[in-house]
Amino acid sequence: MPCTTVLVGRNASNDHSTMIARTDDGYFDVKKLIVVEPKQQPKKYKSVISHVEIELPDSPMRYTACPSVDKKDGVWAATGINATNVGMTATETITSNPRVLAADPLVEYQKAKTRRDRDVPGGIGEEDIVVLVLPYIHSAREGVERLGALLERYGTYESNGIAFNDVDEVWWLETIGGHHWMARRVPDDAVVINPNQFGMDAFDMEDAFGAKRAHMCSADLREFIAENHLDLNQNGAFNPRDVFGSHTDMDHTYNTPRAWFMGRYLTPYSHRWDGENAEFTPESDDIPWALVPDRKVAAEDVKYLLSGHYQGTPYNPYSSQDTGRRGMYRSIGINRTGVTSICQIRPDAPEALRGIEWICFGSTAFDTMLPVYANVPRMPRYLSDVTLDVSTENFYWGSRLIAALADHNYASAIQHIERYQNAVVTKGRQLIREYDRRMAERGEYALMAEANEKLCAMAKEQTIATLNKVLLDASEHMKNGYNRADN
Repeated sequence: MPCTTVLVGRNASNDHSTMIARTDDGYFDVKKLIVVEPKQQPKKYKSVISHVEIELPDSPMRYTACPSVDKKDGVWAATGINATNVGMTATETITSNPRVLAADPLVEYQKAKTRRDRDVPGGIGEEDIVVLVLPYIHSAREGVERLGALLERYGTYESNGIAFNDVDEVWWLETIGGHHWMARRVPDDAVVINPNQFGMDAFDMEDAFGAKRAHMCSADLREFIAENHLDLNQNGAFNPRDVFGSHTDMDHTYNTPRAWFMGRYLTPYSHRWDGENAEFTPESDDIPWALVPDRKVAAEDVKYLLSGHYQGTPYNPYSSQDTGRRGMYRSIGINRTGVTSICQIRPDAPEALRGIEWICFGSTAFDTMLPVYANVPRMPRYLSDVTLDVSTENFYWGSRLIAALADHNYASAIQHIERYQNAVVTKGRQLIREYDRRMAERGEYALMAEANEKLCAMAKEQTIATLNKVLLDASEHMKNGYNRADN
């Protein structure tokens, strides 16, 4: 699934929290935010797409998830935070190359061709991974270890990147072919940007096969590389992006420009991104995977990155200036996004309150993000009670409606959108601050559910008010508008 990922180490953020974030860019996939209790977790999991069946451990934890409302293709839980404050987002579709896929083919479902034959199950994929991993892990590192073991045993039918975070660490895992994988701990002072490509541009094999302080991989990765002549690097360097990833013409219009836009925002002073002497252009293959930002990064910055449409550049599709380059690169904030989340784990909050999930439904360029406490027995109906039919009674459809109406009238609607986005985040932060203080003083952590209800009531009020404004604006700009004084 075409998505964009941002990962923030604890010393790169403004409050020393870790953050993992991703746009889930399905084809207008209707999404909701729910809580899955242990009794709701299956004992045996069966994938709809690949038909693989997997026995699950007996001790699942409660966790949040953003599943698809339409279950025809499976759960697609997307992202969440579990009861021990471990976050996960799965998955970022990444690229590979024919050398890797020939050496270790993807494990695809094979339907029986005759009555005598049996179906051959495929591996695991985006439909499955959150459900198989998040309820059973107590740290980001454990997430890598569990998912790595599942990949080695069952394989995967697609190339994906998966992120985990806890209060101390952020880890990023990328699949390699059908059964291989590698993972890196995000440096504490860095922000990772990953746009639908194999991302890692450095890897320490000695650490991965030794102390595993910041690198892990499948057990036979060294032999796999050597036996299949995969290493294209020169002079003893090892860049996994060159070995396992891609450098195609399509990357230069679909993927690398997104990394350029995000890197340009994060390091406007320490790197040159524009002009004849630019270090990196929108079509550079060597844009760093991890960057130390020029200033600390807050949740609002992550949302801005994931809302990007090349604003401030000649490539902005909404620009009023005809640069000849408008819309030539794939935006980050696109129309078909189902859900975007930021899983934030805060070190300065009591353990019960550490997990905050920032949720944005629909196109990030026009919609706002709402913070909610993750450690609750259920989510408010405004987030969880979503149907396939359009309704203003839930955050998902309200967001979709605002985006669809504002897109065609960008110049006049953008003021309403910016005020809406700022209002929800400002009021959301105020409510989180208020309830953090009340719960820390009293130890009454059950107030998290009350806080989430108030947050959703606020978001609904702001969403309806903004919908009224953009609807009126769109109506005023309809092509069949006419007044008697017009002739």
